[in-house]
Amino acid sequence: MKYFLSIPLLCLLLSSCGGTVENQMTLTGEIKGLKKGSLYLQKLEDTLFISLDSMEVDGNSQFEFSAQVDSPEIHYLTLTFADSSNTVKRIPFFAEAKAMTVATDLNQYEIEASVNGSTNHEKLEQYLTLLERYQNKKLDLIEQGLNALKEGNDSLVNVIQTQQEKLLMSRYLATVNYALNQAEYEVAPYLMLTEAYDANIKYLDTIYGALSPKIKDSKYGKELESFIQDRKQQENK
Repeated sequence: MKYFLSIPLLCLLLSSCGGTVENQMTLTGEIKGLKKGSLYLQKLEDTLFISLDSMEVDGNSQFEFSAQVDSPEIHYLTLTFADSSNTVKRIPFFAEAKAMTVATDLNQYEIEASVNGSTNHEKLEQYLTLLERYQNKKLDLIEQGLNALKEGNDSLVNVIQTQQEKLLMSRYLATVNYALNQAEYEVAPYLMLTEAYDANIKYLDTIYGALSPKIKDSKYGKELESFIQDRKQQENK
């Protein structure tokens, strides 16, 4: 007896018997100094951390996870310990559907993390380096403002408040400019949603309009479009 399979069904069977899985991320790495603990690959859904993969660490500090990533988005490598400390440590990274690596040290888990394999994560790290100058200046102004309040120097307090407002505007403009230059990457709408969501609506419109069709159709592209619409509705009330 002969059996015949349709071409679509044959293709489905062949694809399920081996080869790469579409939109699959493979995450490997090592946490130096880690002997015991629970490691999770997570992402946020409606403000809740959802675990996509997990493993128990018992002597071997190397790990390997896999997950489907339909659109590049922020994921988290979460470490917990089964003791009374209830310690939770998280490394955020921009996940993409490709092979990625994360390497870090137990004592400096978040600080020393090195992420490789994601173009969007590289772009995000570049932005964070750019942001440092504004963060440092912001801290300086806060300190100066507190000292002025202690001294009762109202005129200096007003001057510092004006400087803080200008610094905030400069940071917004720097974020918009950076996002504009990264319009071909998902990091662009992500930055507008997380770093400049309360900026003037015209800046959000500018970035969304500059996004490529592919990025507009991404997770953060769709979220930015929805956010802009909500902002406009609120402002028109």
